[in-house]
Amino acid sequence: MPRSLQMSRRDWLRLSAGMVGGSMSGWLSGLADGAAADPNRRRSCILLWMNGGPSQMDTFDLKPGHKNGGPFKEISTAVPGIKISEHLPRLAQHMDRLALVRSMTSKESDHGGAIYYVHAGYAQRGPVQYPTLGALVARENGAEAADLPPFVSVAPVRRLGSAAHSAGFLGPRYAPLIVGDAASNYGEPSGGDPIAKALQVPNLTPHAGITDKQLQGRLRLVRQMQEEFVAERPSAAASSHQTAYQRAARLMRASGVKAFDLDGEPAKLPDAYGRNPFGQGCLLARRLVERGVAFVEVALGGTGGFGWDTHSDNFETVRTLSEVLDTGWATLLEDLKARGLLESTLLVWMGEFGRTPAINGDNGRDHFPKAWTAVLGGGGIKGGQVVGKTSAGGETIEQRPVSVPDLLATVCLALGIDPRKSNPSNVGRPISIVDKAGKPLEDIVNSH
Repeated sequence: MPRSLQMSRRDWLRLSAGMVGGSMSGWLSGLADGAAADPNRRRSCILLWMNGGPSQMDTFDLKPGHKNGGPFKEISTAVPGIKISEHLPRLAQHMDRLALVRSMTSKESDHGGAIYYVHAGYAQRGPVQYPTLGALVARENGAEAADLPPFVSVAPVRRLGSAAHSAGFLGPRYAPLIVGDAASNYGEPSGGDPIAKALQVPNLTPHAGITDKQLQGRLRLVRQMQEEFVAERPSAAASSHQTAYQRAARLMRASGVKAFDLDGEPAKLPDAYGRNPFGQGCLLARRLVERGVAFVEVALGGTGGFGWDTHSDNFETVRTLSEVLDTGWATLLEDLKARGLLESTLLVWMGEFGRTPAINGDNGRDHFPKAWTAVLGGGGIKGGQVVGKTSAGGETIEQRPVSVPDLLATVCLALGIDPRKSNPSNVGRPISIVDKAGKPLEDIVNSH
């Protein structure tokens, strides 16, 4: 890693405390230290979601020298024997904290079905409205009385997978708060950082002219009306609506508003993450898990939202996206570690499937669910490992196939959640958090 890109723990703490540039007081660093030291702190999860399905052959499972390999070179990492793409040099230095699962496999080859399956762990068939992983983690590890919602999704692209961002039968109280829905399409800035503004939650401040006393009075009136309605017409829908409204009101408190304000960070920190929607989304994710949010999803899809869907011009597109990914993800790891939060934060990197080993006539790679890669790291994971192996040309899995339920069961285990626990569903029968066929990769999970 170039010396200019390296930051020590002391550097990060100085940035966090606002000692660089004098743009921030020390209260946030104290808050982070207190959160990290809390023995009762539950683990959070940050899902780095790659819209479109990233090429495993050009990121974490290269095949140099094979006709399928493409032009990218491998580089060594912090763990001897593990090599990844030359376009992920900073992540290579953090391989001791990451576990590469190179033998992922599924049967869902269209975007909509695959996005849903990987998020929920169940195929989208029949009347059951399965909740997304984020909603399940929010239910298990979220704090009920917190000002912030337990599940936040940053800059998702939902046109082909809206159900994958639903709480399903868990109800609206566990649905994600969506921020930066159009983060890749902001117009001319009216002042300040347009990306930071795109990642703020709208309508968190009262209308001009409304005093705090008036606002609190109106909230009390609404709360009273809701309580009377629920008492007279009890139902799951009414209770869920009441809870969602209460959480929205709590989000308007000062602590909730500040969580989404990236302008309060010292300038060098947003720069380090990358001044783009994904980099700033990773910074926001750190701010949210720091404040106890259970699950944050940050999407990277490039122009149009499905940039990893590289049916043509695969290599130039993957190179560009990898540079954004490398900067944001590596900085997130460093920032979490400096704040004492890495051991309580699980990071997951994946898309809906991989790309074909064979390169098509448009210099691209097509959908390939048969053998692809996911990455786990941070809290609960024994890093510096590779799970599974694909063939010399990447066409088949040679060692230890891992299903989507296997992966999600591993995520749950790392978060301290029993994947076999059941919740009542919309069809009246209990549904386990993860399909009972899923077997966690226990050898890469640290015991609590």
